Amino acid sequence: MLFICYPRCTTCRKAREYLDSRGIKYDFRDIKLDKPAEDELRKWYKLSALPLRRFFNTSGQQYRSLGLKDKIPAMSEDEQLALLATDGLLVKRPILVGDDFVLLGFNQEEWDERLK
Repeated sequence: MLFICYPRCTTCRKAREYLDSRGIKYDFRDIKLDKPAEDELRKWYKLSALPLRRFFNTSGQQYRSLGLKDKIPAMSEDEQLALLATDGLLVKRPILVGDDFVLLGFNQEEWDERLK
């Protein structure tokens, strides 16, 4: 599995502690230092079956400063994916990518269900 997070994010730290405490093996990736590429984001989006808007970190400074709340509804899927690929901090985190799933954000119940 691939665990993508921003180490300074408290939610990401909780998710990492969750994985470590259960002995779940993963490859670690810092989303700020190694941002997801557009093709990765497209693959994860399709695999997740979530709306693309869920991939945006709506509580982040970048999201607010760019006024994305008002811009995203008018953007195409390709434009949104290209924008997400420009800055890892625009992407909702943490992300846990398995062979057949993508978990976005940390919801312990959801992670328990998927990882049991």
